[in-house]
Amino acid sequence: MRKINLLQILIFLILFSIISVCTLITTPLLFDHFGLGDFRGVILFITGFIVFYIFALLTFRAFLWATPLQAGEIAKDSRQEFVYHVYLLFFLIIFYPIMRSGAVPLPIMRLVYQALGAKLGDNTYSSGIILDPQFVQVGANSLIGQYALLVPHALENERLGHYPISIGNNVTIGAHAVVLAGCTIEDNALVATGAVVTKGTHIANGEVWGGVPAKKLRGGINE
Repeated sequence: MRKINLLQILIFLILFSIISVCTLITTPLLFDHFGLGDFRGVILFITGFIVFYIFALLTFRAFLWATPLQAGEIAKDSRQEFVYHVYLLFFLIIFYPIMRSGAVPLPIMRLVYQALGAKLGDNTYSSGIILDPQFVQVGANSLIGQYALLVPHALENERLGHYPISIGNNVTIGAHAVVLAGCTIEDNALVATGAVVTKGTHIANGEVWGGVPAKKLRGGINE
């Protein structure tokens, strides 16, 4: 694992401070003309939480728009490594806690993942965790099961990179399954509960895979 340096931490703290200040200014203004009575503190806290994450998402997307994080291997001491470490701090401190909590309803979590850059088709939901959402594309009518994990990054000692995960239509990723970087899963496929789909695996149309590491259990629609 590569070390995050002080400048990268400072950049993140500046962005975090901007988010916090915007939240503190905006939240009270939303209720200036309302008498909230005894519930004022609770309402302001809940609203502030939501407003904070809205500003965090906007700041995060603006940062990635200005300094895009690209697919592929990240060279040591490169500009991409700098961007990655600031990006990583956003995830570890702001976004990852709500992903892990399971407290956010699925329809809202779908919107959060889309705001973070995931491409999710109609009627596709995740009750698992999608890491690095901008490197994940899922078709329509697909389900990522409870506590499943999509991991588009590869961190192997000093080697680091992002390799997109592509999932088709009508796909089921079972509970607690793990799909690693660079995998392609075609339409109508199923990944069994607890399976670990290793890096770069290609699962064809209609196939069923399971096990650790995952192997084909049943053929596709053309077999």
